[in-house]
Amino acid sequence: MPSRILLVRHGETEWSAGGRHTGRTDIPLTEEGREMARRLGDRLKREPWGGLPAAEIRTSPLRRARETCELAGFGDRALDTPDLLEWDYGRYEGMTGPAIRAEDHPGWLIWRDGVPDGETLEQVAARADAFIAWTAEHGGVPDPDTTVMHSADNDVLVFAHGHFLRILAARWLGLPATHGQRLKLGPATLSILTWEYGARAVELWNDGSHLH
Repeated sequence: MPSRILLVRHGETEWSAGGRHTGRTDIPLTEEGREMARRLGDRLKREPWGGLPAAEIRTSPLRRARETCELAGFGDRALDTPDLLEWDYGRYEGMTGPAIRAEDHPGWLIWRDGVPDGETLEQVAARADAFIAWTAEHGGVPDPDTTVMHSADNDVLVFAHGHFLRILAARWLGLPATHGQRLKLGPATLSILTWEYGARAVELWNDGSHLH
């Protein structure tokens, strides 16, 4: 397994700023989103990260994630990974939660009710599980008696999307995908999944200190 999985949600887009569900619509970052990505890159260039020279870099193929990756300075090392795509919101693509509840489904909650003509939560969780399984072939192996990782240079840095990364974190911890509801995640934030005495753990979550 990797020593750490560093998670980056893409920077701001016009739709994310307006609370619109953005699944497979391939839209760019706003100028504010681009600045967010640059600031994240500046943070990861400094210690203790030092540019993460030995890390595996993976990004969602969608433009907003790939652009965040490139502006942060990792584009030349990144491989597009379809498993990291955002939830396919089907008929609710581009709609806000309040609009969905007013126009189509009173009381709607995506974590409970899902989306029509899109992916189920279980299908998104299966993609998250597949990515975690891929990471098992990369990076260090935890010593169950210590917090030390063998071959600990092999981190994995991931650029992806809000709902997907929340589900990924829940599944990393061995929790049902619905627990992603409890993990708020802002644009261009940094989160870290790691190990504690051989058990999967969260070291950092939703840290946007580089944005302020």
